[in-house]
Amino acid sequence: MAPPDFHSVDGGDSEDLVARLPGVPSQVARARGLVTAALGRDHPLYDDAALLTSELATNAILHTRSGAGGSFTVTVSSSETAVRVLVSDAGSDGPPCVCRTSAQSTSGRGLPLIEALSHRWGFTREEGTTTVWFELLWSHLSAGMAV
Repeated sequence: MAPPDFHSVDGGDSEDLVARLPGVPSQVARARGLVTAALGRDHPLYDDAALLTSELATNAILHTRSGAGGSFTVTVSSSETAVRVLVSDAGSDGPPCVCRTSAQSTSGRGLPLIEALSHRWGFTREEGTTTVWFELLWSHLSAGMAV
């Protein structure tokens, strides 16, 4: 399998890392790798960003045409105050759904998790593509607070 097409894009106050990945399950880990490359494991929002990126990449593979031989694109942007991740896929018949599931259900928790952990999130659908994004905010801890 070919390596992902990683490249940087100058985003003004931040530099975006972008990768186009094949729509297969093994690429979820590679999507998380983009978060690692952009933020580093010591970033205060790394764990949440990696988890939520996994959810969006998984949704792109399972619920859109990206998982039927297509691809998806992950963009990670970080500034002094926020981390934003966008996952663009090959579209689906309907919009993303924040569906509530039963306690016994084995799926359906991805977007509710994104809704719960992110500062804000959303999606756009245009020209056969769906882009789902989330934003995480962080503030600096005062010197007297334990990390």
